[in-house]
Amino acid sequence: MNVGCIILAFSLIVGTSSGSKGSQALKPPCRPGFSQNFYTVIVSRDLLHGQSLLKDTTLSSERVRFEDCQRSREVGFISNDPNFSVRPDGTVYTEQEVANLSEPVQFMVTAKGLHDPHIWETTVKLALAGHPHALSLTKAGIEEMLSRVWDSQPRVIRFSRKHQRSSSANGLRRQKRDWVIPPINVPENSRGPFPHMLVRIRSDQDKDVGIRYSITGAGADQPPSGIYNIDPVSGNMFVTQPLDREERASFHLRAHAVDMNGNQVENPIDLYIYVIDMNDNRPEFQNQVYNGSVAEGSKPGSSVMQVTAADSDDSTTANGMVRYRILSQTPHSPIPNMFTINSETGDIVTVAAGLDREKVSQYTIIVQATDMEGNLNFGLSNTATALISITDINDNPPELTVRTFSGEVPENKVNVVVTNLTVVDRDQPHSPNWNAVYRIVSGDPSGHFTIRTNPITNDGMLTVVKPVDFEMNRAFMLTVVVSNQAHLASGIQSSLQSTAGVTISVQDVNEPPVFPANPKTIRFEEGVPAGTTLTVFSAQDPDHFIHQTVRYSKLSDPANWLKINRTNGQITTMALLDRESMHVKDNVYEATFLAYDNGKSGSPQASGTGTLQIYLIDVNDNAPVLIPREAQVCERARPDSWIKITASDADADPNAGPFVFELPSFPSSVRRNWTIARLSGDYAQMRLRIFYLEAGVYEIPVIVSDSGNPPLSNRSVIRVKVCPCDDNGDCSTTGAVAATGLGTGAIIAILICIIILLSMVLLFVVWMKRREKERQAKPLLIDPEDDVRDNILKYDEEGGGEEDQDYDLSQLQQPESLDHIINKPTGVRRVDERPVIAESQYPVRPSLPHPGDIGDFINDGLRAADNDPTAPPYDSLLVFDYEGSGSTAGSVSSLNSISSGDQDYDYLNDWGPRFKKLADLYGGGDDD
Repeated sequence: MNVGCIILAFSLIVGTSSGSKGSQALKPPCRPGFSQNFYTVIVSRDLLHGQSLLKDTTLSSERVRFEDCQRSREVGFISNDPNFSVRPDGTVYTEQEVANLSEPVQFMVTAKGLHDPHIWETTVKLALAGHPHALSLTKAGIEEMLSRVWDSQPRVIRFSRKHQRSSSANGLRRQKRDWVIPPINVPENSRGPFPHMLVRIRSDQDKDVGIRYSITGAGADQPPSGIYNIDPVSGNMFVTQPLDREERASFHLRAHAVDMNGNQVENPIDLYIYVIDMNDNRPEFQNQVYNGSVAEGSKPGSSVMQVTAADSDDSTTANGMVRYRILSQTPHSPIPNMFTINSETGDIVTVAAGLDREKVSQYTIIVQATDMEGNLNFGLSNTATALISITDINDNPPELTVRTFSGEVPENKVNVVVTNLTVVDRDQPHSPNWNAVYRIVSGDPSGHFTIRTNPITNDGMLTVVKPVDFEMNRAFMLTVVVSNQAHLASGIQSSLQSTAGVTISVQDVNEPPVFPANPKTIRFEEGVPAGTTLTVFSAQDPDHFIHQTVRYSKLSDPANWLKINRTNGQITTMALLDRESMHVKDNVYEATFLAYDNGKSGSPQASGTGTLQIYLIDVNDNAPVLIPREAQVCERARPDSWIKITASDADADPNAGPFVFELPSFPSSVRRNWTIARLSGDYAQMRLRIFYLEAGVYEIPVIVSDSGNPPLSNRSVIRVKVCPCDDNGDCSTTGAVAATGLGTGAIIAILICIIILLSMVLLFVVWMKRREKERQAKPLLIDPEDDVRDNILKYDEEGGGEEDQDYDLSQLQQPESLDHIINKPTGVRRVDERPVIAESQYPVRPSLPHPGDIGDFINDGLRAADNDPTAPPYDSLLVFDYEGSGSTAGSVSSLNSISSGDQDYDYLNDWGPRFKKLADLYGGGDDD
């Protein structure tokens, strides 16, 4: 029992001490629960009042710690000892006065969330200060202690006795609290032999009755089952296999004692088994390769990166406490130890200055992680690689490769690269620290040049953006400065080689003649006669140092009104200038002329163009024209029946409106019937002067004059249709037709259409007549009077009337055999079935019979049918269509085929000429 207490106390102390040392070590993934499985709380003797502890006394500053992984869950602590409890902050205090604490006391504390079904348990042991509870914490001591725990004589765990005593006169009894069973510690990865006995469970009543022991819980009869078992007779409890703390760190079992009949003789007791951690897991890095970076030129102590390794062993013991160190650094420039690592956190920092990306752009560091707090003798280790990239800063200014650049450019050219400015920069290519920016600081006040950066080579392309003139500047001396997109790092100065001079020579080329005023605008009145000199449109040659002759020609003259003198550029008219021409836009006429030199000194000929704009001043040379040319009015004068007239004039103001409208004096009927009243400057109204004018079309002359000086007049004719009007003042349809005057062409077209239509009708009638004649002339096989083709109706089949539907339809079925017919007595004949005998021969009709022989043919056929026993009628085979109820036709199924002289065929004479021949044959007429 003492050994168990000692090892438990030792395990708590080891966990506490190691936890304090590794408070900043990397923790494995957080798991909610108590920080320890077993707590030892040392109670100071200063808290004793005599030998007692008062109620609500806080026993120690040490606390029971519960980790909720920042889930902010509300957790309550419950103690199974009524004398002691745990506050929400984890401090242990007395629930009531405790008389004596001379011996250590331990109890179970359960943590349970208010809204969480999970339950966590731990054990707390209380001992007065000065009570022996620890052993040496060396590795040898640990191994020795574990060996003693494993190999020592197992202790005996007894079921607690039930002590009952009277508490008052009313006979109430209370039960003394049960003893708290200390937990059972089992080291993981034991080699056996198995099963290995842990403890013995005993009941004090085993001397009186036969007791059977059992255990229940996870690890016994619940998954993972079979790890622990118990001898039901002796109560010896065994572990059957090696344990792994990383799979399961603790077990909670319950021991039971029953008699031979299965009756419970003891209350179940709780057994807590804790698996003692062994250092059987190496630290594992989260990544085998870590990537980090640090800027070049960083100061010592600059953070680079962090590497982390996790150990599956108990993090509260040295087995799970990981420490880091750097094994190697490659390359060793500028010194072998440029970096260091925090042994507990894994943070890598710089320890020396001198990082230069241009010399070493990346370092490779091998990092080792070792548990047992970094003890290389007992701890397990693992390694990982850290790749540290040195990031670039702008610590190298760009430098031009030469101090002076030169180039040349032809005059009047743009977007031409004069020269390339080459630069060297040792910073990271294609980064803001490397990209060059060029500026022209002097020598180009007019902005003829700019420098663009080549994004691939970083060179500066000096380009002409504004034409240069050889006659103005034969050369340029520029000063350029180069810098980076990013500012230079602190403490870095610009290089003298960042500035250079550029000499640019301008090449003279043959320039085309230039018109000083382009376009040139002149003003002239329209209508000037041909041969009039308008102006001199001359050009100048800008090549002052080359004497050349300029010649002129016409390039564009839409109306062909102008000509230019070839040598001096004088412009002369060849026709009248008309402002109203379609080639004049907004009173301006444009023509384009060409000036060219003779291209001396080996240069090609050059030419330039100029535009001449002639503004034509309007003169009154166009008479006005009346609008509209047609109108209509009512035959009776009405206040709202009038014609609104105006005029159009091709001239412009003041040679156009206002217009003057008047009726001529001849013929006199015009002024007698019509009148014109002025509405405005450009409009007037014309209406009937008389009350009534006969409907028709009238051509009325109107004289229109403009406002020019002198004015121009025009006699125009307006066609007015006078027609009857309805109440609304609109021309009626009849009146409109009557008043409408058709031209000769329209009348001719209408007559031609009528003639064509009549001709088509006549042709159709002639064709119908001819077809009728052909049909009548076609020969017939019989007399036309006997042609009864129009009266022949085709039916699918004929049938009897409604009176013939009462016969037995079963007689119509085809018999399966003919025996009943063949075997009938001789002389018996049925008229409803066909006789089975040879058929009679009927007379054959001649192919071309004479009409007179038809009667003989019919009589011969009738006699043959009368004597033919196989011929119809036999009623059962005659099928007729139903003609409907009330049919006037009689039954034809039983007609007697024997000719009777009493038959009267005179009614055939009433059927018309088509049945005359038949009536003659059977009626007994004159032809008989």
